[in-house]
This record gives sequence, structure tokens and C-alpha cells, in this order.
Amino acid sequence: MKLYKAFVVIIVALMFVNCTDDFSDINQNPSAINAGDISARYFITKSQVKLMAPDRYPYWRAHLIHADRYAGHFCFGHSVSWWSDELGYSFNGGYTDAAWDWLEGYTGNIVTYLQLTGPGGDKENSLAYATALIIKSIYYQYFTDVFGDVPYSEAGNLDVLLPKFDAQRDIYEGIIEDLTQAMTLIGDAERTGDGEEDLGENDLFYGGDLQKWKKLANTLKLRAGLRALGASDADFAETAVSEALAAPLLSSEEDNALLPKDNEISQWNSACYGDVWYNFIGGGSWTVSQDLINHLKDNGDPRLTKYAQPAVGGEGIEIPWPESDDEAMYQKRKNFILDALDRAGAVYEEVVGEDGVSTINMAENTYYVGQPVRLRQEMKNYARFSLFSTPSQYIIQAKGEDEPIAPEIVLTTAESYFLQAEAIVRGVGSGDANALYRQGIRYAMLLWDVEPSEIDDYLMNSPMANLDGGNDLEKIAIQRWLAYYTEGFQAWAVVRDLGFPADLADGVDDPEIFGYGNIAGKYPTRMRYGSNAYSRNNENLQDAIDRQGPDQQDTELWWAK
Repeated sequence: MKLYKAFVVIIVALMFVNCTDDFSDINQNPSAINAGDISARYFITKSQVKLMAPDRYPYWRAHLIHADRYAGHFCFGHSVSWWSDELGYSFNGGYTDAAWDWLEGYTGNIVTYLQLTGPGGDKENSLAYATALIIKSIYYQYFTDVFGDVPYSEAGNLDVLLPKFDAQRDIYEGIIEDLTQAMTLIGDAERTGDGEEDLGENDLFYGGDLQKWKKLANTLKLRAGLRALGASDADFAETAVSEALAAPLLSSEEDNALLPKDNEISQWNSACYGDVWYNFIGGGSWTVSQDLINHLKDNGDPRLTKYAQPAVGGEGIEIPWPESDDEAMYQKRKNFILDALDRAGAVYEEVVGEDGVSTINMAENTYYVGQPVRLRQEMKNYARFSLFSTPSQYIIQAKGEDEPIAPEIVLTTAESYFLQAEAIVRGVGSGDANALYRQGIRYAMLLWDVEPSEIDDYLMNSPMANLDGGNDLEKIAIQRWLAYYTEGFQAWAVVRDLGFPADLADGVDDPEIFGYGNIAGKYPTRMRYGSNAYSRNNENLQDAIDRQGPDQQDTELWWAK
């Protein structure tokens, strides 16, 4: 069944809607349509898809080049990659512009849905409007957590041509207010209406079930409150956390908010990882990181086989000796790669030829080996692709083959339980943090179809299965980071907010091995603004930079200070 079957209807309907990526065009009237028979439900699908699974251009440049790799989940920079793993850490205007233009340009989608369903809208419906407020909140947390201060309060205002950039603190407070309003509007309602008024299957998250939307809103409120907790002037954060903990949160498998993948839709309407993997003639492939693989392997995590494939391995994997490297450098860089094999527990044979060149023999499709992150350009020669694990087929599955494709993660029940445990550990909640933490692990594994018996074994035996009062916050952070695999934006936020995994948060410190980028090897804390922000709304942008700090990748966000 084609999941996005309403998409064509949406595209036709939106021909009547005047909203583009430009600031000036976004702030025209996006609800001025002349199609009385078009229901509001046709607009929710596009609002969900364009936010969670945009077309291949941003999916490649925003998701894979930046978020997934800042998250420490995926790597470039191997021997067949077209790009160094320093890509994204060194500023590239074209790649950054793709991320900015996607997120800034999305404003028109959500403003359309808000104005259509809101007070006085052509399809006014307070219950549908509540779902629009929730999607708006998801969107703005993405937008501000990537760039910091962004247009918010004046975006969509018909009287403002060039909206101001709001402080991140104010955006967070607004997000929490919108989520609270949405939950109040929903109340006890179960559907947005009857017939055409019912969002139904056009709602790709929950099929129109408003009580699940209400739980989603409350769990988002908890996440926002905890992320803001401890930041400057975040007086609203603890109240938001307390209110969220006192109301229903995502609590079952059925509550997971996921965006299923359409097996037929064009990559230029909505992309998946397979659309990138198979469209760069092999050069666009990527590996799974050493941090991720080793966290899974070292703790007996059964998600290992769900997340990754074993390294291809094989006989005669030569590590060439480039003319640019003397013997000491060749040995250092080669041994660094072999150390990654050793740390992963791989068994291999190294044969050194008369010319000093090493050849590796390793069993095929046997060992899970992660690639170290942020390797500099010269390391591509040493990081042989066949030595490292790649994502599981479920993740990189191509469309059109009638095989399941991993959905987009919006917010999960596992995250709900981890957040509750985190609140208790941080002293703003009460209850059994360990029990909640263990529930989070269970639901995180169920999401990837891990067998219950394997989950039980992990919970009984793994050193990561219990909070013991020692490094509890670190364990929660790492479990959240693992559970956000394939959702790099939120995994990146976990590292920036809580500082774990520390190997990522601490950055890199050997310029002969790692790519320092433009930030001296430090961990990236934001992305730079796109060129369209400078050319179209420069005065307001400069106000934001003066307030926030230099437009650099290492300028910390408000909630990270």
C-alpha cells in the first residue's frame, strides 16, 4: 500500500497556496486558497513528510553530511568515499545552505496548516489546529537546535516582511506554551471530526488518534523542559518538567511516533537513506562509527545486528604506502586503523611485504568493526572500506523493491522512559529511575524487533542495564544516543546537552589523524547560518549574531551553556 497516497492531492491543493522558501513569500497569506472542497487533512501529510523526510537534497546535505555525523553515528572518509570525514566540520557554504534553506523554507508548510485550521481559517478546526501546534513545536526545536536564534515569533506574520531572529530561550518558552495549548485543545477528544474532518490515514504518525497526539505533545514538553533545565534565565523549565511528569506520556509500543517510508515516492518528494546510498555510484556510501559499534559490542547489546552489517573483510586488503608519508607516518596511520580492528575484537593477519606495505587478511562478513570518526583527508588511504561495518540493509534499503525500510523516528516511547529517568537523576522528578531506565531500554530494543528473550538477557547481564548511583546520567545519555540511531539531529543534541558519549563531546586532538575542520578539533555545537539569511534578512541576522556569538560551529547554544 502506498503510504503517501494523499501526496499528489496535496501537491495539487498547494498550487493554490502562495508560500515559498523566501522570507518575503513565506509572509504572504498562505491560507488564501480557493478550493472549498479541500479538507485540512490533506495538509497534515505534507507537514509531516517535509519535516521528517524531506527530498534527497537536504537529506544528503543536512542529515548525512552534518547531523548524522556530528551525532557520531556515521562516517565518510574511507577508501572508496568521495569525501573526507572532515566534510561538515570544515565549513562549506553549499552544504550549509541546503540545511538552512530546508529548515527555514519549511516555515511555509506549517504556517499554511496553522492558518488553515486555526481561528478564522478556511478549515477552522481546533482539534486539527492542536496537531498543527505540535508539529510546529517539533519543527522549531529542530530549527533552533541546529542554528540557535532563528525567526520565530514574527514568522508567518502578514505585516512583517523580514522577521526578527528570536533568542533561543524565547523560542523554547514558546514551544512549551504551544504544546500546553495543544493538549488543552485536545482534552478528551479522540478524533478531529467525522468524514472529511477526520485526519484519518492522512496522519502518518497516529492515524488521527488524538490521545496519542496528546501524549506526544506532553513527552515533547518533557524533552524541551529538560533540555532547557539549567540554562540561563530558564525559569520556566522546571515547571514544564513537573507538569509533564504529572500527565500521560508515551508509554507503549503503539505510542511510538514514527514516519513510515513510502516504497514508491520519488526521492525528490521524500527521501530515504537508500536514495543516497545507491545514487552516488558507490562513492556516497558510509560506514558505522567506532563509538557506536563499540558501545553495542562492549555491552552485549542485541541491536548490533539490527544497526549494522559485519565488515566485508576478505583476503589481500592492501594498505598502500603513499609517497607523501614517510615510514614513521605510514606506521602511525596504519597502526591507528589496525587498533580500531583490535578494539572491535576482530581477528586478522597482517602480512608485511618486502616494500614495507601491509596487507590484511580478515574473515569475510564476520566482525563488526566501527570506523573512527573525523579522519582527515590523508586517512582515506588507510581506512579501507572493506575493514568496516556498514548500516544494516533495513536502513539503506532502496525503494521499489517491496522490502521494508526503516521509518523516520519522530519521538519514541523509549525516549519517554529515558527522559523520566533523567528527570529523577537530575533532581526534578521522583520515582524509581532504574525501573524507568530499564523500560526505556526494553522499548528501544523492541523498536528494532529485538527478540524479548534477547532483551531479557541484556537486562540481566549487561553492565549498561542498571543505574547504580555512579554514572547514571552518562548511562541515560548513551542509551538515548543509541536509541536515536538514524535520527542524528536528536542524537547530536544529546551529546551537546549532556556531554556523552564523552569521546565525541571532547573533540579530537591529533592533527595527523583527525580533521580539525574550522573549529580546531572541537565538537560542533551548531551549524552556521545559510547565505540566504545574510542576503535576505541581514540586519535581523546581525542582531542575532551580536546576541548569540560569532556565526561559527563552536559557538554554544543557549541551553548548552
